[in-house]
Amino acid sequence: MSVQVNLTSAEIMMAAQAGIMRQVENIKTKAEPYYGASDVADWQLHIEGCLGEFALAKYLNVWWGGKGNKRSADVFLYDVRTAALHSHSLILHPDDPDDRTFWLVTGRNGAYRVQGYIKAKDGKKQEYWKEPVKNRAAFFVPQSALKKIKL
Repeated sequence: MSVQVNLTSAEIMMAAQAGIMRQVENIKTKAEPYYGASDVADWQLHIEGCLGEFALAKYLNVWWGGKGNKRSADVFLYDVRTAALHSHSLILHPDDPDDRTFWLVTGRNGAYRVQGYIKAKDGKKQEYWKEPVKNRAAFFVPQSALKKIKL
C-alpha cells in the first residue's frame, strides 16, 4: 500500500531551492551526471529529486537538511529514488551502499506517493538487472518486491 503525501506551496518552494542549489554546485564544479545520464534535464531531476526527498521526510516526520553532501544519505539514514510515474520501479546501482535502505517515491509537482523501501543488498538481484536505455543498466526493483508501509 502506498501513502499519498502532498506538499504545500511553501514546502515545494523550499525543496525546489535545494534542487537549484545542487544544480548550481554541479555547474560550478563541472560535475557530470552519474550513470551515463544526459544533462538535458538536470534542473528538473534535481528539483523533483529534492521534492521526493522532502515528501519522504514529511511522511517519516524527520528533518530534511536540503542540499546535503554528495553520496550521503538523503533523508535521515535513508536514500530516496523519485520517479514521475506511479508505475515505475526503484532503481539501484551496483555502487549503492548495500547496507542502506532505499525508498521509492513517485509523483511530481508536489503530489507524491511513498511506495515502499528495500535494503540495497536485497534489491541487487540479477533478475532485476536491466538495460532499458543503452549504457544505463541498473537494478530495477519492482514495487512488488518493496517492503510496504504499514499504516
